[in-house]
Amino acid sequence: MSKTIALLGTLDTKGEEFRFVKELIEARGHRALVIDTSVIGEPAFEADVSREEVAQAGGSSIEALQEKEDRGEAMRVMSAGAAAVVRRLYDEGRFDGIMSMGGSGGTAVATAAMRTLPVGVPKLMVSTVAAGDVSAYVGTRDITMMPSVVDVAGFNRISRQIYANAAGAICGMVETEPPPAEEKPLIAATMFGNTTPCVNKAREIMEAHGYEVLVFHATGTGGRTMESLIEDGYIAGVLDITTTEWADEVCGGVLSAGPTRLEAAAKTGTPQVVVPGCIDMANFWARATVPERYQDRNLYEWNPNVTLLRTNVEENRRMGEIFAEKLNQATGPVAVFIPLRGVSMLDSEGEPFWDPEADRAFRDALKANLRSDIPVYELDHNINDPEFAEAVANKLLEFLGSA
Repeated sequence: MSKTIALLGTLDTKGEEFRFVKELIEARGHRALVIDTSVIGEPAFEADVSREEVAQAGGSSIEALQEKEDRGEAMRVMSAGAAAVVRRLYDEGRFDGIMSMGGSGGTAVATAAMRTLPVGVPKLMVSTVAAGDVSAYVGTRDITMMPSVVDVAGFNRISRQIYANAAGAICGMVETEPPPAEEKPLIAATMFGNTTPCVNKAREIMEAHGYEVLVFHATGTGGRTMESLIEDGYIAGVLDITTTEWADEVCGGVLSAGPTRLEAAAKTGTPQVVVPGCIDMANFWARATVPERYQDRNLYEWNPNVTLLRTNVEENRRMGEIFAEKLNQATGPVAVFIPLRGVSMLDSEGEPFWDPEADRAFRDALKANLRSDIPVYELDHNINDPEFAEAVANKLLEFLGSA
């Protein structure tokens, strides 16, 4: 069946390259929907969506951008315009997948548009920066980054093959559909190595009741991805067992999910059970990377590349206040479960992070600031005791009407 692939990019400086890819896509029996994001030069061929339309969607005009000669402003306008246009076209059912090619600027514009699309829509970015840290470009979406190897500028024996491979890849993506499978309600769960037994037990219980559990590693990206899927309406309920990313946000660790963590389920009314899992630890890379201000604190080398900082009383008190602030926004069912015998493997009696005073500071601050109608269950277990996992899972099942 013929599909439509959106081709997004600058048709002034890279027009011939996009024409080449367009012809390859059409040779496979598909249609190319071309969206022009160029500003300065004349497009090499006429696009289906003109640069004037993109600029207007971004709140300006091509004439104004050309007159201003401010590359930063042009990037901002065309990024916003491309994002608006691409999402509108997708919502109208105008394309099945999207592809672009470019350097750092073109990658920034194109991926801003790609990030507006739901997970599962094929997204391919051929980029000069694809071999480096692409987290800012990919965000929480399933964008496939393909290194261009050489600059996306003209044709040579390498670039011609790369462009052809890219055309074949996006065609293959839109042609391929997953085999049919039973559609079960989705549960999101968060996990760390230090909470694995708890999450695995809770997952088994949820799956036995007919749910499919998506487990997100609480590494910053994991938390952000989970929140984005909740916002997009994919998730029926949340087992937020591992909220450690807030420890990194508070302490300046390397695995923060940002200041909006814990907001999506609250704002969308998605049923959620929240546990302060692994808030006893903030994450840094190798021991030498730990900031000087923490060198005399309780540090644990989890492996040669990861060093954990034990959070103290003040940091835990702050997290208790933050959790209350976020959960107080809840418009749906929510409950908090607190394991009194430790929030991680390391935070259990006799282990390096056992610190009842710090744990108590979190509990006291949370309860002092939490809405009175949000229940807090304090259980005499470690987070990884099976009885604790059962209680957490059963509460979410109750919220979902499946208990």
